[in-house]
Amino acid sequence: MVDTSAAPAGVQAGVRAGAEQVESLLAAMTVEEKVGSLLVARVVTGADGSLWEGTESESPFGFAPTTELVRARHITHLTLMNAAPAAELARWGENVRRLAASTRLGIPVSVAADPVHGRNRNAQVAMSGGGFTVLPEPIGLAATRDPALVREAARMIGAELRAAGIRIALHPMADLATEPRWGRVAGTFGEDPALAAELVTEYVAGLQESGVAATVKHFPGGGPQRGGEDSHFERGAHTVYPGGRFEDHLAPFAAAVRAGVVRVMPGYAAPIGLDADEVGFAFERRILTDVLRGRLGFDGVVVTDFNIVSGMRLPRLGIEFPVRAWGMLQASPAERVARLFDAGVDQLGGEDDPAPLLEALERGLISLERVDVSVRRVLREKAALGLLDGPGDGAADADRVARHIATPEHIELARRVQRASVVALQGGQLRLTAATRVYTEGVDREVLARYATPVESLADADVAIVRIDAPFEPREGMLEQGFHQGSLEFPPATVERIAAIAARVPTVVDVFLDRPAVLTPLAALPLTLLGSFGVDDAVLLDIVTGAAPTSGRLPFDIPRSMAAVEASREDVPFDTVDPVFGFGHGLVWSSL
Repeated sequence: MVDTSAAPAGVQAGVRAGAEQVESLLAAMTVEEKVGSLLVARVVTGADGSLWEGTESESPFGFAPTTELVRARHITHLTLMNAAPAAELARWGENVRRLAASTRLGIPVSVAADPVHGRNRNAQVAMSGGGFTVLPEPIGLAATRDPALVREAARMIGAELRAAGIRIALHPMADLATEPRWGRVAGTFGEDPALAAELVTEYVAGLQESGVAATVKHFPGGGPQRGGEDSHFERGAHTVYPGGRFEDHLAPFAAAVRAGVVRVMPGYAAPIGLDADEVGFAFERRILTDVLRGRLGFDGVVVTDFNIVSGMRLPRLGIEFPVRAWGMLQASPAERVARLFDAGVDQLGGEDDPAPLLEALERGLISLERVDVSVRRVLREKAALGLLDGPGDGAADADRVARHIATPEHIELARRVQRASVVALQGGQLRLTAATRVYTEGVDREVLARYATPVESLADADVAIVRIDAPFEPREGMLEQGFHQGSLEFPPATVERIAAIAARVPTVVDVFLDRPAVLTPLAALPLTLLGSFGVDDAVLLDIVTGAAPTSGRLPFDIPRSMAAVEASREDVPFDTVDPVFGFGHGLVWSSL
């Protein structure tokens, strides 16, 4: 385990800086300005990096005009919700800075974003595109088993975010992947508490060394979702602890606090089986004040996950986000806000309406002194990030984007991470020449042509390379479709198709393991089987052909059957009986 007794340099080193600035601003702020500083509004960039200034009904996302958010509602924290190109983000960031500087106190805006460096296909929890360097999903970082490499990757992520003007990262996830069916496994560092704690430590340190505030989530652990259903939806409203393993799930968060993480986001879920009320974690004082602030000693910003006070409508898309206040659905927005702040929350994620917090103040449900505690924390964070000193070298501009995003050095680092993340499960490498005829599914033919001769028909092939995704059960509704949940077994037709290919020619199958798929029927076939977590075709082909070595190891067990998954306990690591490939499995292939 990495020694985390000393906090890393960067953001954490400046947490106690600017005390006079903070107190001066706090004394000058009106009640409305204080309340606005405790909201984290969603925004989108306009065309070519302009500010979005259309009406809420005109916006495809239903968001208020940016100028109204900053000037009229006094909001100083914005979360980007569209994957604009990095150069446009830089122009947008400059416009936001000018807008913030024009307000009465000139308090700068802190810009946050979900992950932008991976390949996650669920836009509700991550974005891809925009020109940032592409890494595997976090579960792939765990597969490298290389803490130093994880820290290096996180430093790169932080440098690119900062170059684009993003100073708050809404990651990492410190949740444990103990429930194989859960749709968020790809965002975790795996199933093992010790490995997750070690890698979360390195990830937080790397981000914050780059001057970006890390947000560890979903406290105190969103992994043990009942039946594997995600807590964005009411059917996934609860975490459960049939094995009594709460402490396992808490361990990576404790490591993040020791590493100096400056932000924590509680999960939506309401726990069953803990000494706590069955309300969402953010509403529970025994979780946030007693455990997080008291026992773990955290004194940074606690920000809720989004839409925990009110829902959100996307009128042009015909979508409505329900309020995710599990266990508190009968309470009014003002009552929810009062309980959140009593529990220990500082900011309301995804909320842009100050009315509920103002109402809670007017009704005496929360005191102004309590509000000041949270305002002081968010101002102190701005001081630590250097935002109160002006844009400085952290300002985003076109030159910084060109010099710090998707540089040759970053791209080479990403390739190293990708190679180190691929897990060879069975079989061996192939020797391909330019004349070798290769039939592929899921591989770009232009990329393949650099290694061999692509053919369209299996009948004309010497070998086959097939890339497939882990299975899932499609759900109804645009929101839930983005979460891969349910059965982990491949449909019989998929297995039969791959079996037919393997019967004709030597075959390689790579499975994108965003969840631990039941690989039993594929492992029974005479083929080479790989597991990956978001790698380029060229990286995969380098490994398949022996141009690059591989050393990745599984960050979770691969269950033998759905029956084993269903019989396992959601909170217990390594609880599926007789896995077909165990945690840590991975063949070491050298370069040919």
